[in-house]
Amino acid sequence: MKKYLSKIIANDSEGLQMISACCAGAELKVSDIKYLKKNKVLLLSLIRSKIETENEDKKVNSICKFEYVDTVKSKNINQERPDQKLQLLALDYLKNKGNFEINLIFTNIENQNKNAYITLSSEIIDISLEDQQKLIND
Repeated sequence: MKKYLSKIIANDSEGLQMISACCAGAELKVSDIKYLKKNKVLLLSLIRSKIETENEDKKVNSICKFEYVDTVKSKNINQERPDQKLQLLALDYLKNKGNFEINLIFTNIENQNKNAYITLSSEIIDISLEDQQKLIND
């Protein structure tokens, strides 16, 4: 039996909420965040629990891709420390002057008292979450 890796695509608030739920608690390092300014793409490589199936105890490496990104701002993320560990808490958005501001909210694993944020500005919501490979739990 062939196993398929899943892909979730979001183009509206409901899709964004679904991806947010699937990514809640996902772990990544600062080096796993890439903004390709020329391509208007932000990529996150993260390790997350497979909550959308019966395999909640399984971890999976996934790529969360944000397209049509005009600007990216961050707060409390030290780009000089690529090994800094973050945990993604949620994705949220608001509409601002015809654009969407998509907020990625993280907790800093090393300093729990300090949340970290990435805010994207985009004309549309175009996000995908695609599994890369399954990981075996310890």
